[in-house]
Amino acid sequence: QVQLVESGGGLVQAGGSLRLSCAASGRTFGSYGMGWFRQAPGKEREFVIAISRSGGSIRYADSVKGRFTVSRDNAKNTGYLQMNSLKPEDTAVYYCAATDLRIAQTRGAYAYWGQGTQVTVSS
Repeated sequence: QVQLVESGGGLVQAGGSLRLSCAASGRTFGSYGMGWFRQAPGKEREFVIAISRSGGSIRYADSVKGRFTVSRDNAKNTGYLQMNSLKPEDTAVYYCAATDLRIAQTRGAYAYWGQGTQVTVSS
């Protein structure tokens, strides 16, 4: 098993940037594909971005393509979500998640989840 803890959320103005971190502990982090999801009030949790075990493949939701990117440092057991050109509609709780698959975009593929970190983008 792997345990995940997100950090780096906060309040930012529209057009600004934030970087979220996801610290993993337990089983070897590089064994898992990693994804980021978000959930806004009253909405379903949605896929944002995913990165494969080695970091060689990335999948994006259309809504964040060109603005968000993801990376990972398996030696440090940490993943990162870099969010640029933030918009008010990006406001949500952001979750990192780990999957036994190489890479995945569906929520059901992820067995391990962090507790989430709030990102608020003001207009």
